[in-house]
Amino acid sequence: ELGTMITAPLAGMMLADLGAEVVKVEHPDGGDPFRSFRGGFYSPHFVAYNRGKRSIKLDLSKKEAREMLGRLIARSDVLIENYKFGDLDRYGLGYKDLSTINPRLIYCSVTGFGQTGPYREHPGYDFMIQGMGGMMSVTGEPDGAPGGGPQRAGVPVADIITGMYASIAICAAIAGRAETGRGQHLDLALLDSQIALLAYQNTNFFSTGVPPKRIGNLHPNIVPYQPFRTADGSVIVACGNDNLYQKLCTMMNRPDLATDPRFASNGKRVENRVEITAVLQEIFSTRSTKEWVAALEQAGVPNGPINDLAQVFEEP
Repeated sequence: ELGTMITAPLAGMMLADLGAEVVKVEHPDGGDPFRSFRGGFYSPHFVAYNRGKRSIKLDLSKKEAREMLGRLIARSDVLIENYKFGDLDRYGLGYKDLSTINPRLIYCSVTGFGQTGPYREHPGYDFMIQGMGGMMSVTGEPDGAPGGGPQRAGVPVADIITGMYASIAICAAIAGRAETGRGQHLDLALLDSQIALLAYQNTNFFSTGVPPKRIGNLHPNIVPYQPFRTADGSVIVACGNDNLYQKLCTMMNRPDLATDPRFASNGKRVENRVEITAVLQEIFSTRSTKEWVAALEQAGVPNGPINDLAQVFEEP
């Protein structure tokens, strides 16, 4: 692994989790910048993406270090790197060079914008990719609402999903090599992966021609599928189909909400989102989160509190 920061190291870590022997190659002057990101040699940022690896120090600007790396690559299955486009080629460490040393080598390159196209030489960082790739256009409260405006996700989702896609691509390339006997060059880009992650937001756009808007914690295609304020906090209710919605209405002793033509089907509830949300919110405000969680569980309606991380790690 010739990786720093998040994406390439995450891909290497996932392969280590699956049992691979992963050797992380770091610069002698401080190693991966994440090591000292918040002080110390094993910062929280570094630990999050680098478990299960061994590490060596090599200054690839020096010929003897490149020769040593070449000997390591000659007996390796996979190389993962997130250097800027063309950087490793200048060192004689590009795919064309290394595939002559090891034709079975699977060479995985991770960049912001891929190995081809007009942006290939541009640097790419998660925050900017979340903006360019559309994630921030659908994340956050609507314009005009309190706290409205585009928001990035609370973790670097573009970096993380690209690392996950990279690990899947590597496994697929290993399977392919079993048939062909040859490795290949994998081209993973943050922008591509971020756009792919948008899933149904993409297909909503393709089917309507209208870019989806930010709707906060609401779901564009399902109602109710959102948090509600309780007497002392919040509870998330996830009625993914009409049957679950009917169970919710029965539990609340409001069967009329299940038969009302405005709310009887999910499609109608989406059309009349404001009205049904107002009715349900008034009901949820009458009891505590703990009481609602217990009642919803008994009724078989998917739900959950909004935990902070201390509460997350206390969950039984």
